[in-house]
Amino acid sequence: MMLLGLDPGLRRTGWGVIVSEDNRLGHVANGCVEAQGGLGLAQRLVQIHDGLAGVIERYRPDEAAVEETFVNRNPMSTLKLGQARGVVLLAAARAGLAVAEYSPNLVKKTVVGTGHAAKQQIQAMVAILLPGCAIAGADAADALAVAICHAHHRSTRNRLAALEAAS
Repeated sequence: MMLLGLDPGLRRTGWGVIVSEDNRLGHVANGCVEAQGGLGLAQRLVQIHDGLAGVIERYRPDEAAVEETFVNRNPMSTLKLGQARGVVLLAAARAGLAVAEYSPNLVKKTVVGTGHAAKQQIQAMVAILLPGCAIAGADAADALAVAICHAHHRSTRNRLAALEAAS
């Protein structure tokens, strides 16, 4: 199963592709879609969408997982990040991928063991869980962490969805 993890951002949207087979994980690729800071919001959102569409077309993942937006102190920043997240969800859904969403605390707890892990701890654990992986920065590490979280939680999510559909 090829899984795409996504960490939305307006300047850099991290992405990571892993393979999950039984209890084994393997690294495929990772990187960031960069949006030009001097452009207007709408143009940056187009760059994010087009960049992710290219990643999805190239790697053809089976499913995607996206980190949920946390609410920070600046409501405008939260709103803008939410717009980037909407474009990320759209790109994955438009490609026909099932999309799961995970809170930042669940991602950190799954990968590091604590819900309040620092970025350096996430990068270190991703490198341990995906040996030989050259991580393309903190945003890509976060996206790989989302993919790892999805690999660990997807079977439970699928069972719950099947139970809900049956009832």
